[in-house]
Amino acid sequence: MRIIVALDIIGGKCVRLTRGDFSTKKVYNEDPLEVARLIEDSGLNYLHLVDLDGARNKKMENISVLEKIAWKTNLKIDYGGGLRSYDDLITVFNAGARQVTAGSIAVTDQNLFLDWLAKLGQQKLILGADSVDKKVATEGWIEHSHKDIISFISDYKSKGVKYTICTDIKKDGMLKGPSLTLYKEILRAVKINLIASGGISSIKDIESLREAGCEGAIIGKAVYEGRLTLKELGTQC
Repeated sequence: MRIIVALDIIGGKCVRLTRGDFSTKKVYNEDPLEVARLIEDSGLNYLHLVDLDGARNKKMENISVLEKIAWKTNLKIDYGGGLRSYDDLITVFNAGARQVTAGSIAVTDQNLFLDWLAKLGQQKLILGADSVDKKVATEGWIEHSHKDIISFISDYKSKGVKYTICTDIKKDGMLKGPSLTLYKEILRAVKINLIASGGISSIKDIESLREAGCEGAIIGKAVYEGRLTLKELGTQC
């Protein structure tokens, strides 16, 4: 299972939110590159880089952070937030991302998302499938839809999606464990590379997700709050 560290960006700084609420913003480091280098030095290979300004304002705003990290580390980066056109995707890949994560577009414009999938291929496009009470949320989790999360993932799997990141928003930033029951339910219904995100706070959580069959696990606040060290995560690779 891939161990992926989350790096969320607002105003060019490394931050974390709780349950996606921008009013809970906490700045952990003024320099995201410094954080990325610490991640790499710990033997970790994967970074989940989220432009929260972009997600909220529906346009990319922190592409320079991606460029800096991609050029000055060897981390394999997936990037999300504010992607609205195929030109945006090309910009992100030219800046050094290996994959992109798209969620809001997958909800609001399925044809556009599928066009991206056809042009990029299965390896480069990750479906962002975030939920509240098993309903899909979009636009940096500000807006909620009535789409069932399992049906949503299953439908896109049938159309060629290979990877999905799923966050139970009520778990995000709470450090009380991941939504293991939801992930098991998804994996029983859909054979897909599922990346779990939200609530992970211990090595035991990671082991449980691995046993459940998750392809990856994204860890954020637990690292920044000192509940898990990068060195500990490095031993899980």
